[in-house]
Amino acid sequence: MLSGAPFIPETITVHLGSPDSDAPNVTVDFASYIKNVASSEIYPTWPESALRANIYAITSFALNRIYTEWYRARGYDFDITSTTQFDQKFINGREYFQNIGYLVDELYNDYVSRRGVVEPLFTAFCNGTSVTCEGLSQWGTVSLANEGFTPYEILQYYYGDDIDIVKNAAVRSAMPSYPGIELKFGSAGNDVRSLQIYLNRISRSYPAIPKIPAADGIFDAATEEAVRKFQDVFGMEVTGVVDSAVWYRIAYIYTSVKRIAELNSEGVRYDEIEERFTEDLKIGMQSIEVSMLQYYLAVIGAYYEAVEPVEITGYFGEKTERSVKSFQRVFGLPQTGEVDRATRNDLYRAYQGIAESVPPEYTAVALYPGTVLREGDRGESVKIIQEYLTLINGTYSNIPAVNNTGYFGPVTKQSVTAFQKQFGIDPTGLVGAVTWDKIAGVYSDLKYGFDKRPYQSPGYTITAQ
Repeated sequence: MLSGAPFIPETITVHLGSPDSDAPNVTVDFASYIKNVASSEIYPTWPESALRANIYAITSFALNRIYTEWYRARGYDFDITSTTQFDQKFINGREYFQNIGYLVDELYNDYVSRRGVVEPLFTAFCNGTSVTCEGLSQWGTVSLANEGFTPYEILQYYYGDDIDIVKNAAVRSAMPSYPGIELKFGSAGNDVRSLQIYLNRISRSYPAIPKIPAADGIFDAATEEAVRKFQDVFGMEVTGVVDSAVWYRIAYIYTSVKRIAELNSEGVRYDEIEERFTEDLKIGMQSIEVSMLQYYLAVIGAYYEAVEPVEITGYFGEKTERSVKSFQRVFGLPQTGEVDRATRNDLYRAYQGIAESVPPEYTAVALYPGTVLREGDRGESVKIIQEYLTLINGTYSNIPAVNNTGYFGPVTKQSVTAFQKQFGIDPTGLVGAVTWDKIAGVYSDLKYGFDKRPYQSPGYTITAQ
């Protein structure tokens, strides 16, 4: 997957023909797929070193197709084809050679990569007799094995000295790289950071697309402008919003300019897939992401009677786990008590639904708008936070007052940062859920004499069936 580290998928979907043919798809477990291809491409009587080298190449080729979403990014509903014209030979239903099967069971979660980069190498190969190519010669591996070459030395002979064999890669279910919700102004997370990295690399080849100065995972005005220009350059509707179609178009162009699905790939560096935000949250964790989770659960739990509310402590304990399970039960998710991508997306959707539908008279203070606010932003949410900070200034003079202009300028950032320092929040100058909630709480206490936030006895209930 372009948005993270490579992994071994539990299954792979194969189209039994050329990409545009009407042939059916079959989904098989990944190890069985490698056994099938190896039994169809090479001979069981070859020396073991040659067999091993070919299995590494077959596995890496398939993983590269999955990692780059080569076909899915083009709108197809499969991972790879069964034809050697496009991919590698797969014969549906065939039996496997026993010795090849044993070797695949040992090797199928190992793959070849270029040293210093992430993605499985596009290990191009051909038979080396009727067809020759840049890459591995299948029959050539036999000659090299007979000369005493090890599997690794055979691979180096064809792909260069700067390759590594990644051992025992994690096996897990494949998920689409598209995050499952639209990314737009104010969105934040690892998916936004991946988007920013993609667009910045694409801009090197398409200079009309502006560079995003800070690829920090926050969808700011610069990111929106880069998205809008990308959409314009590539003939898409110019919205500044990244839906599934835009995401996969960006992924397709990124793969193309980086040549990730080619033998001479530019490579995806480790820093390009580094996660800046904690993704999966579970019991025992303590972080700002847990506080944000608890804020969403607190609000949702106040308005959905079947969701157990939770306090915002920043620690993921048993109460938070129970709250997560109750949310998952209400929204038809597996009740794991852990927050994965699917749970996080439904949390966000449920929260946004509340923020957009709860009548204002039921809240003493405004709900967090669901989008991170930062310097350069404009809008009603900025005006609200400026109003709150100005009132707070009356008691906390070290927190500067700001005019309610609706523009998040340097003075607003200075005020937000001072507030964060005063109340023990990481002084980033950004207003996310935790900072918004704390500002709202202090404002409520100073203005009304009590801390009355939207998740504290709101008097407005949504019944979930």
